Amino acid sequence: MAKKGVLLINVGTPDEPTVKSVRDYLREFLLDPDVIDAPYLVRQFLVRGIILRVRPKKIAPLYQKIWMEDGSPLRVYSDRITKSLNSSNDEIEFEFAMRYGNPSIRYGLEQLQSKGVDELLLLPMFPHHAQATTESALKHSYKQLKNMNWNPEIIEMGNFETDEEYVIPLAKSIESQIDKDTHLLFSYHGLPVSHVKRIDKTKNHCQKINDCCSVATEANTICYGHHCMNTTQTVVGLLGLKPDQWSLSFQSRIGPVKWLEPSTMDKVEELVKRGIKKLAIVAPAFLADGLETLEELDIGIREHFISLGGEELTVIKCLNDNADWIEGLGSLINKKFQAKASA
Repeated sequence: MAKKGVLLINVGTPDEPTVKSVRDYLREFLLDPDVIDAPYLVRQFLVRGIILRVRPKKIAPLYQKIWMEDGSPLRVYSDRITKSLNSSNDEIEFEFAMRYGNPSIRYGLEQLQSKGVDELLLLPMFPHHAQATTESALKHSYKQLKNMNWNPEIIEMGNFETDEEYVIPLAKSIESQIDKDTHLLFSYHGLPVSHVKRIDKTKNHCQKINDCCSVATEANTICYGHHCMNTTQTVVGLLGLKPDQWSLSFQSRIGPVKWLEPSTMDKVEELVKRGIKKLAIVAPAFLADGLETLEELDIGIREHFISLGGEELTVIKCLNDNADWIEGLGSLINKKFQAKASA
């Protein structure tokens, strides 16, 4: 009988909240062509010549604000998720890794190999497919497997933006944090428009028709923007929200390129102008809390909302090691192995 293993892969984090550690992390992250898909020399100039000279000094203090006793929040929560899965399933080995930083994908794979795994599920922790997350994580995993000369049977999790195992725990986590007077903002990680346009092989849908992300076609089956809209509409349906009770936006932009819109900052300003005083923000693209949720939203956006005249802001925690989510994630994993066995 095959020994099953799962590698859960998140984006990454610095080892320490210091300028040097942040610089090392950003260097690895931003030099990945799947993240900044500019020509090689342009990417090198932007990252080494501009970004790494400025951003580490700005970002290190932000990490210091959210750093936990046990380390980086993203690493702490990823570890808790993995331990929860291990304790709930004694037939599968679980390890977590970071695409950038530590523990590395190579380390996670070596741990699973040492435990005798010969049927491996690669599970990028991103419900919505994107070149900069899912694709990069998978590419690097296959590269490391080749370098290790390890050839287990491979299964890929794929996107799961509307799977009930994900959206039901997500909806439950939101339901207890809102009431009839609360406006709910779905804030997803931003993505350059060039990344989503590349997915459209027809060249006549993405950014070419109104509300292109809301329309399901062959052109956007693995489009990040479409996946985000799918999650939003599914959760809105589960919560029974009316159109004027929710909005969608994208956060965490970097660089001068065109990004998916509207930005979370702009949307918050628009909502305040509309008279919204009570706002809840959920970030469904993040399965574990990190800088983007704990600092960007819960500190930066909160301060901006209050300064504009908003009165009450709730940033809903990521699913982290929420018991409903651990059960749902375990079910998603079991389904993947079962589908492989029956194929």
